[in-house]
Amino acid sequence: MKFKDTIKPLFFAAILFAQTSCSTSNDAVEQDPPVTPPVVVTNDVDFWLTKSDQSVLLKKQAGNLGFTTTSNGYTNIEVNESQKYQTIDGFGYTLTGGSAEVINQLSASKKSALLQELFGSGTNGISISYLRISVGASDLNAAPFTYDDIPTGDTDLSLAKFSLDKDKNGVIALLKEILVINPNIKILATPWSAPLWMKDKNDFIGGHLQTQYYDVYAKYFVKYIQQMKAEGITIDAITPQNEPLHGGNNPSMEMSAVEQTNFIKNNLGPAFAAANITTKIIAYDHNCDNPNYPKAILADADAFPFVDGSAFHLYAGDISALSNVYNSYPTKNVYFTEQWTSSEGDFGGDLKWHVRNVVIGSMRNWSKNALEWNVANNAAFGPHTTGGCTMCKGAITITSSENFQRNVAYYIIAHASKFVPMGSIRIGSNSGGDLQNVAFITPTGTKVLIAVNDGSSTQNFNIKYNGKWVTTSLEAGSVGTYTWK
Repeated sequence: MKFKDTIKPLFFAAILFAQTSCSTSNDAVEQDPPVTPPVVVTNDVDFWLTKSDQSVLLKKQAGNLGFTTTSNGYTNIEVNESQKYQTIDGFGYTLTGGSAEVINQLSASKKSALLQELFGSGTNGISISYLRISVGASDLNAAPFTYDDIPTGDTDLSLAKFSLDKDKNGVIALLKEILVINPNIKILATPWSAPLWMKDKNDFIGGHLQTQYYDVYAKYFVKYIQQMKAEGITIDAITPQNEPLHGGNNPSMEMSAVEQTNFIKNNLGPAFAAANITTKIIAYDHNCDNPNYPKAILADADAFPFVDGSAFHLYAGDISALSNVYNSYPTKNVYFTEQWTSSEGDFGGDLKWHVRNVVIGSMRNWSKNALEWNVANNAAFGPHTTGGCTMCKGAITITSSENFQRNVAYYIIAHASKFVPMGSIRIGSNSGGDLQNVAFITPTGTKVLIAVNDGSSTQNFNIKYNGKWVTTSLEAGSVGTYTWK
């Protein structure tokens, strides 16, 4: 056999093998197209939720909320960081004498755990950053008192009998423990009554401060601030009188706008200046139905320099009163300092109303703070004075030395205090319809949106920021706090 006869069959076999291989390869490409990789949604926004039926209470929600540009037909809440408003001082409560009494009845370990939760910034802390306290007793003390109580008919013009002793083991001792946890907490102090010997009636309930004692009462404030400082407690601000138009509480004292104006400009302001006291003087401290009261004080050219701003409650009137006063005097601050929740209240109804008005409403009307009423009481809604509030429910109920429960006011404040620290700034966000909201930027640059569904059905909506948005939803009456960088 010749060599070329041998190679010829091998050549054709090689061509056949190559053709077969190519055909098999082409068939495989047609049967197995490339697989598209799955879309990975990153979590850009953290979401904390409380539901009106209490099935979810300030709980961080699982799942991813990622910013996108995929359009939908839902309502937009657009957050605008370029629109900046007031700087925030904080969120919190009034630490009443009764609150201190029941908290101090807890065992050492349980008390420590509660204080860390209320004032700490850890995973379980709600970071309360602002407290209001009473100068002497409020109606949520077991009994009324001032810091200069003397026998009927006596006077103490030199304030030689002035003493903080009745609060040393209660509010003052507890404040010292709180300051270890949060040394930067702001404290506002408010009297419910002047000492009886200064009033025009020998009674804790009602009456007016006699003009002859204006000067000594101003020095009473100075002495209080100085002695609290000696205890290691800085009083950031005072109001001259709690609810000056309500003389029926125990204790209480009436003080008209004219009286408060004269007291501030002629006595309290000059006394602070003479003693180098930098504590702020905040006027009014009563309901939103009478914005003319603080405006009358601010209209006085001599009182104006001494007044930092005005404080409000919302047992009457509308929260827009804060803007009414602010717009008239935009160089002066406004504050929201008290709102109670009732022992007969409904959790869902109170949650929705208070978040809408006290938290969102006060912030959108220029307030630097938002305070609910008392921190804590016992299961019988005490202690309180005779004639004091019998239905005020604390944020915390102390049920035994080892147990406490969290009430609606806890969650109302926690949805703000945990996420919006002192020094945050309110920023722009559109609000309307059933989705009431307010937005902030924190000192570290985190954006925070607090929203409540004020309607009767679930609302789907977008949180829009810098041209992108995340889609979320809130059931009727639910509150959500959203945070992102």
